Amino acid sequence: MELSKMKIGFIGAGNMATAIIKGLVKAAIVDKKNVLVSDLNCNKLKAMEDMGIQAASNNIFIVENSDIIILAVKPNIYNVVLKEISSIANITNKIFVSIAAGISIKYIKSFFKEDVKVIRTMPNTPALIGEGMTVTCYEPPVTEYEFALVNEIFKSIGKVESINENYMNEVVAVNGSSPAYVYMMIEAMADAAVIRGIPRDMAYRLVSQSIMGAAKMVLETGKHPGELKDAVCSPGGTTIQAVYQLEKSGFRSSLMDAMEKCTEKAIELSKKYI
Repeated sequence: MELSKMKIGFIGAGNMATAIIKGLVKAAIVDKKNVLVSDLNCNKLKAMEDMGIQAASNNIFIVENSDIIILAVKPNIYNVVLKEISSIANITNKIFVSIAAGISIKYIKSFFKEDVKVIRTMPNTPALIGEGMTVTCYEPPVTEYEFALVNEIFKSIGKVESINENYMNEVVAVNGSSPAYVYMMIEAMADAAVIRGIPRDMAYRLVSQSIMGAAKMVLETGKHPGELKDAVCSPGGTTIQAVYQLEKSGFRSSLMDAMEKCTEKAIELSKKYI
């Protein structure tokens, strides 16, 4: 079945679910009438209805009437939701999609008597503006075609890469949590600019655009980041002086250490959901 003809259900109407739904509708991948959402929060359901999305407070209704079900709830709520929907009939015809850190495919399958189809993903918050980066993985009985369909959903909110599930905890540090590191860098660089008299709102614009442009240079030129860095560093110039100070301060090693700690925490949390 084509994605445009499928019913896509969301259990949970939080920020990520909202971002995915907006992306799907904007990209005309599915019609609004084929999107269903459930949540316990009446205000969130009202917001969905205002968007023209069918909303309900009943998770079982969503699963029974959807082909693809995106489990858009916090990790600690997964067990509640999965217990609730585990006895639904004809469950093997449906595809379940996890978007929560630490939730393994095996954990989701453990709630069902039959071998259900599960796809695990790790999106990030830039999905809210259509610039997300989502990492996905799957195992049988999901087919390659079904996996491709779900990847199309996440392509509506940014880019998609696929990886073996063994690396999904490592992906959290690289992908899921990494926007926070960048926001900290933007804030620090803007603060330094403000010290020197540049207005704060302008400082945020200058720094943010420069970081976005630098990232695009890496993606679009295909050049090694070190090569691009060298191109900015004129002999005896200002940039190499800044780079020298960053090296002295352990900039790269601090970032790598932070990502290692993030990964360790992700592995710790995932042990609850295996």
